Amino acid sequence: MEKALVANLNIAVVGLGYVGLPLAISLASKYPVTGFDIDQSRIAELLQGNDHTLEINPETLHDFLISAKERQSRLTNRIEEIRHCNFYIVTVPTPVDKQKSPDLEPLRRVSKMIGQILKPGDIVVYESTVYPGATEEECVPVLESTSGLKFNQDFHVGYSPERINPGDKTHTFSNILKITSGSNPQAAKVIDQVYNSVITAGTYMAPSIKVAEAAKVIENAQRDVNIAFVNELAKIFNKLDIDTHEVLEAAGTKWNFLKFKPGLVGGHCIGVDPYYLAQRAQKAGYHPEVILSGRRTNDGMGEYVAHEIIKLMALKNVHIKGSRALILGFAFKENCPDIRNTKVYNVVSTLQSFGIHTDVYDPWTNRQEVKKEYQIDLLEALKEESRYDCIVLAVGHHEFRDFPLQKFKASGTVCYDIKGIWPKEWVDGRL
Repeated sequence: MEKALVANLNIAVVGLGYVGLPLAISLASKYPVTGFDIDQSRIAELLQGNDHTLEINPETLHDFLISAKERQSRLTNRIEEIRHCNFYIVTVPTPVDKQKSPDLEPLRRVSKMIGQILKPGDIVVYESTVYPGATEEECVPVLESTSGLKFNQDFHVGYSPERINPGDKTHTFSNILKITSGSNPQAAKVIDQVYNSVITAGTYMAPSIKVAEAAKVIENAQRDVNIAFVNELAKIFNKLDIDTHEVLEAAGTKWNFLKFKPGLVGGHCIGVDPYYLAQRAQKAGYHPEVILSGRRTNDGMGEYVAHEIIKLMALKNVHIKGSRALILGFAFKENCPDIRNTKVYNVVSTLQSFGIHTDVYDPWTNRQEVKKEYQIDLLEALKEESRYDCIVLAVGHHEFRDFPLQKFKASGTVCYDIKGIWPKEWVDGRL
């Protein structure tokens, strides 16, 4: 199985977002790769040499497109063009619904689609974040029922959790050690060989798919809990009139102190993955207290920040209703266009609920996408004649580090720094 498949590998990467596109381009350096996405506009964008996620620079994308035909690689939204493939990698999103429950419908749909073209000897690898057991309990039955093939007899599956960090140009796909796993030892070895052939940082073969799934969710649950801890510290120290960042800097001089900072926790992983683990734990009869407590703390930080800003405005005798606020940044993290699950929205919506007119400016994000997802009209550009009663640094884009505050301040303007990157003397408060 191993030599024959690897020697004649035809890979399909299903889902060409922040995770799938870098993966497809890396694999295309060694194998024929078909990048598939159901979104025709996404395929059209990429074929024109543009990647709105900014994960792949134009030169790399151009080189891929130029060499694609020679390497028998392509980008498509037509399922017929991945029928010939024998190694499918799934990188579709796994969000949560309004009740914070895992939404596996995208995974089920893509499993049904692949099942329609699955052939004896094929391997399907999932990279999407799931709870332990989901690949074999949720995805495999769909593959079997749709294809009519027998799991671990006619086809095999694997799980290799994505570790893409949007906007990070240092820890890129090939530079991050990759966990791999398979549904039996043979499949696990093939899957590991494929990934190891394009990842310079190497791979780690987990003993089972469930172990690999569990490793993924606890990576982000751990960060979530640690950030929740420092967010709670920020609330405590704010009441004690102590600067949280100064406390963390002092405590950070100890060799084993973990250097987390307070902030808004959004994005596609940290703010979502803990709910997958929590639901699976509850299904098994255990109610996770620490994980869900951390989630409640972090989910409430946008509203908390907004209320702190309003208090500062009241102390400066700024009339709240009808006042004007400038929010700098809307992405979920700095120097990145990703707006998935951004908690800046919570700050904006809370300020608006008090009758505050909010202008939001973010040079990194797509205005149409923000409008579609959040019904917020971003400023195209800052107007020099505009004056604001409140200015909030919400995202630490490099453009905002030396922001000309004085140019946009009115009389009694409150300046609030969520990220803690402006000089202390510039601001009235910071998280």
